[in-house]
Amino acid sequence: MHGRGGGKNLLRNGVAVRVLAGLMAAVVLLVVFQRGGVSSAIADTNSTPQDAPAEKAANSAVDFEHELDGYAPKKNHYNFYLTYKIVHPWWDAVALGMEDAQRQYLEKGITVTYEYLAPTEPSAEDQRQRLLQAAKGPYDVIGVDVADEAVITPVIDELVAEGKKVMTFSSSDAAKGCKRIAYVGNTHNYEDGALLAEALCKKLGYKGKVAILVGTEGAPCHEDRARGVQDTIAKYENMEVVDVAYDHDSVNHARELTDEFLNKYKDLAGIVCCNMSNPVGAARAVASAHRNVAIVGMDHDREALRYLRDGVIYCLGVQDCYSIGFDTIQTAVKIADGERPGKLYPEAADEKTTIIYQDDASDMLGMLYGELR
Repeated sequence: MHGRGGGKNLLRNGVAVRVLAGLMAAVVLLVVFQRGGVSSAIADTNSTPQDAPAEKAANSAVDFEHELDGYAPKKNHYNFYLTYKIVHPWWDAVALGMEDAQRQYLEKGITVTYEYLAPTEPSAEDQRQRLLQAAKGPYDVIGVDVADEAVITPVIDELVAEGKKVMTFSSSDAAKGCKRIAYVGNTHNYEDGALLAEALCKKLGYKGKVAILVGTEGAPCHEDRARGVQDTIAKYENMEVVDVAYDHDSVNHARELTDEFLNKYKDLAGIVCCNMSNPVGAARAVASAHRNVAIVGMDHDREALRYLRDGVIYCLGVQDCYSIGFDTIQTAVKIADGERPGKLYPEAADEKTTIIYQDDASDMLGMLYGELR
């Protein structure tokens, strides 16, 4: 996905569609409801009990009201390079926030263009090559959603040493001590994993065998969530993690792995899913097998929300994707102007996650996808 001048290209499931600048406001709102964008100005991880009022968690997770802050950009044109882990609906939701910020800058006479590109399968080496190539281009800021902190952190440090302005964004920051200028995204992935695990443990009465689907090996957000899950389950003597597997952000692979879990562990009580794809794959397998296995997982996939509504999934941690995208563009403008973290923007801009339960599912499906009860 990339923006050029006042327009933009929307990449949806591999299809690029040109949208004229004059239609951007209407298109953004329409796609938010159809595709799913989650936003809020609150930077906390929330957990709402299942018996709370149905609209409370859903309303706190979604806020479409975003406005540029009072910062006055120093230029009238900015060009960014932004790369992320994998082409996937989660990053489409992030892109919607970026497009909204782009539109608002354009209304102020400031043109923001950007390349928004990723591979179809997660690859740290692919990301490394993209960053090195971007360093040769005419970009004011290079942004990266880190695929593997061990591989990508040294590349970021190398680019910064060469005088490039580099930030991280989305769900994965670089390793501690990295020279990147700022990060916009989820700073509490470990806590998200711990909250999901705690919800699962409580549902199971603090006893039972649990399997974990992590996602992409080396991806900081996935690994941090998995650590939060394991540390939480380890607190309870009658809980046990019996298996951990990486599905590489693939729904089909997650289903295959879940089938293996179900065949191997006849007394499996629960599954914790650490990315947006694996709750769908796990739920498909569990529903097909007609097994009573509790599933907790991440984010706002439409199919996952339907499984939540139908009781196959117990709870989901919905991240604030829309705000991540919007704040990424605002922060990139300030970084391009040479501003450092401090009063104008934080070194790590935290975006929230809201834990939602079955009673929230219909509200979320309505707000994010226009799906009526």
